[in-house]
Amino acid sequence: MKGKIHSFESFGTVDGPGIRYVIFFKGCPLRCKYCHNPDTWTLEGAQEYEAKDIINQALRYKNYWGDNGGITITGGEPLLQMDFAIELLKEAKKHNIHTAIDTSGFMYNPNNLESVKKHEELIQYADLFLLDIKHIDRLAHYELTGVYNDNTLAFAKWLSDHGKHMWIRHVIVPGITTDEEELKALKRFIDTLETVDKVEVLPYHTMGSVKYKNLGIPYPLEGVEPPTKDEVKLAKEILKVVKQ
Repeated sequence: MKGKIHSFESFGTVDGPGIRYVIFFKGCPLRCKYCHNPDTWTLEGAQEYEAKDIINQALRYKNYWGDNGGITITGGEPLLQMDFAIELLKEAKKHNIHTAIDTSGFMYNPNNLESVKKHEELIQYADLFLLDIKHIDRLAHYELTGVYNDNTLAFAKWLSDHGKHMWIRHVIVPGITTDEEELKALKRFIDTLETVDKVEVLPYHTMGSVKYKNLGIPYPLEGVEPPTKDEVKLAKEILKVVKQ
């Protein structure tokens, strides 16, 4: 089995704990307006790798990981290639590598037995989930991403019920995810989960806009500026995790 891969990052510092070897999968069913990797949306132009080859490549950097580092699979949406993701993480575990998955949770369908079974297999080899909750409001989530958030929220609860550790990630975009009441609603949802170790507030940036230009795609948030320090501060204050 071969996976369709976009690229690798040898010394990732923002995709999980410690130093990470980051594997960017190709393909994504979402079309987030603030996405900074539109070049990962389709499976076209992918490089194909076997799981063993990727892990052998990652192991070259293991001495730099320390006690907290490991590999992170991201994208795109890595769980769009579920079978390969499972094979890759299974191979990582043969080498006692800490594994993290950066996902929207969209591929989890609680009403589809095959989807549930695949995710049950997946979590055997995943130590940490970096779960992107794009918007807590169902309709606003659709407007922002092109899909509803039902699967994402169901996946968060499912991970919690299965004792799987997660970090919640939330991008702050002025006028879209900066509303105080919506942030409080997101906080109330997060408080229902038992296994959230951290909430990462990620300020929106425009660094990916050049990729849209290169791909000939209109940039959806043209003219939207990054959030102010006060907007980011408010989100962090509302969403912070307080351990009992």
